[in-house]
Amino acid sequence: MEFDFTRETSKTVDEVITSLEDSLQEEKFGVLWNFDLTEKLQEKGMGFNTPYKVLEVCNPKEADRVLQENKMVGYFLPCKIVVYEDEGKVKVGMPKPTTLIGLADDKKLAEIATDVEQRLQTSIEKAI
Repeated sequence: MEFDFTRETSKTVDEVITSLEDSLQEEKFGVLWNFDLTEKLQEKGMGFNTPYKVLEVCNPKEADRVLQENKMVGYFLPCKIVVYEDEGKVKVGMPKPTTLIGLADDKKLAEIATDVEQRLQTSIEKAI
């Protein structure tokens, strides 16, 4: 089982993030935080200069559903989508919710994670 879902795009990092925000909204997900990891590392004196942004995204209804089942699933929340440059290509990816939730070994949670994963993948595909 693959840990991630990653796609390449011809868009710039900022262009794909704008598209992603729109496509996520269609699936009822909001961006809680757009974290510029490159900027933060440079602020701390590090030499990392590759554009790298981490979006924390959430669908409140789905978060409530999984937390009602198992409070420890909050360890996996919110979902993350990463947009970065890698060898001249812009990539968009995420850890698969099904892989993370699989660690909880709960069939109902796995069903919710499958739905969330499909919706996030759809959002990424539309954005690229």
